[in-house]
Amino acid sequence: MLGLGIVIPTLNEESNLRALLEDLGRLSITTDVVVADGGSSDDTVSVARAGGARVVVAERGRATQMNAGARSAAGDWLCFLHGDVRMPDAARRDLVRVVSGGVADAAVWGFAIDARGFWPRFMEAGTYLRDRVGGLPYGDQGLLVRRELFSAVGGFPEIPLMEDVALVRALRSRVRLERLRSRLVVSPRRWMREGPYWTWARNSLLMAAYLAGASPQRLARWYRPEGS
Repeated sequence: MLGLGIVIPTLNEESNLRALLEDLGRLSITTDVVVADGGSSDDTVSVARAGGARVVVAERGRATQMNAGARSAAGDWLCFLHGDVRMPDAARRDLVRVVSGGVADAAVWGFAIDARGFWPRFMEAGTYLRDRVGGLPYGDQGLLVRRELFSAVGGFPEIPLMEDVALVRALRSRVRLERLRSRLVVSPRRWMREGPYWTWARNSLLMAAYLAGASPQRLARWYRPEGS
């Protein structure tokens, strides 16, 4: 089995995916990169194949797509990345260190937004506090996990929202989640499109409602992410 399977769920990500695949091509370990596409209408699939990734087509929905990608990907480790992130040198070094050194069973990166100004730093600070104090990283921060552990918790629950939070909570019930010092760099498009402070407030309210017991199905009716 290959050392690392990388799963990227996509829906109309042609404008971002090429750069991420270039980053992954610089990794110093053997990888099996799988793009799990949810029915893109742009050139995402062509970009993925041109960038050296295998493509699996799955029913639309991030959890469903990531589970399909995990089933297809080869590797004792699995890495889940959103299609609009970048993996700088430091983040790649941390990935290799974890996979090669056995220093953790699951890990997430820090979070940075590829934009200047006050609001990106405000969002980054809020994410840091939510992760370090509340122990709840989002999918934007990536996830690196041993396949055996991922399978043991049942993979991503196939719910329309908060699948990343639900999986992290399941992992934390079994192991310590390593917080890597390096950061993934996220496209600012979502915040720019919807308004940064409105996006932050809405997501905070959704998280609070989920933790208070609201169903993901109900929350999904209040939240329509870009490309959904």
